[in-house]
Amino acid sequence: MKNVEIIAKPQAAHFVGDGFRVHNLIPSIASASRMSPFIMLDYNSTYHFPPSEIPKGVGVHPHRGFETVTIAYKGRVEHGDSSGGGGVIKEGDVQWMTAASGILHKEFHETEWSKTGGDFQMVQLWVNLPAKDKMSTPKYQAIANNEQTKVKLDQGEIEVIAGEYQGNKGPASTFTPMHVMNAKLEAGGKASFSFPAHYNTAMIVIEGNVLINGKDHAPTDHFVLFGNEGEEFNVQALDHAVVLIMSGEPILEPIVSHGPFVMNTRAEINQAFEDFQTGKFGYLAD
Repeated sequence: MKNVEIIAKPQAAHFVGDGFRVHNLIPSIASASRMSPFIMLDYNSTYHFPPSEIPKGVGVHPHRGFETVTIAYKGRVEHGDSSGGGGVIKEGDVQWMTAASGILHKEFHETEWSKTGGDFQMVQLWVNLPAKDKMSTPKYQAIANNEQTKVKLDQGEIEVIAGEYQGNKGPASTFTPMHVMNAKLEAGGKASFSFPAHYNTAMIVIEGNVLINGKDHAPTDHFVLFGNEGEEFNVQALDHAVVLIMSGEPILEPIVSHGPFVMNTRAEINQAFEDFQTGKFGYLAD
């Protein structure tokens, strides 16, 4: 059995731009090397934004060497990038942006949603790329909720974004083996999972309260890290619950990061700054 190593409540929130009030879970609770290939995770727990005629968010900024995965639970986000990717993600949708060799992007509350405001809840996950793929061509995957693979359970369902659940594959393409999925369970509902022992595995309780392996209680907004022994674990909902599950094969390469760049060496970071400053990441209007 894969046992729980840590159950941690989120640390104090901070704002990214003026539109995302987030708790950092990776690397604050589990380091980037411990959670590889998942190297950063900001969790925007439910937060009410008042109406605004000017959409809140984060203006144009660069990335290189990894992927950003944004999962929407409440609210709407509008995205645009210098490779031509973009669009609106609404509740239940996912945007999977591969920055790779370099990209400029911006993300804001969707214009019409911003005018009315409301509860906002999101996850942004950074997924590392292996050295051989860091300078590949950027791309963008817009994964609507109805495109995700739905696996029905007795009292709930699994929404598979990437990887697979019981042989049912999700739509996202990935560079290394990983599984990303939402378990949506009614009170008393149970889901069982099995991942290779050496995969780094964690989950966030997005909504409700759950019991893990029949003994470990994890409340809303808590981060759960599993040990790297055993393969199977189960999650039972104590009330209506939504749980984000992630598990991936670690990329056993050096991680050198600085701000929006994640590479393998300091020289590569310096090159990323030079390429950005000389306009090699393309153009994106504010």
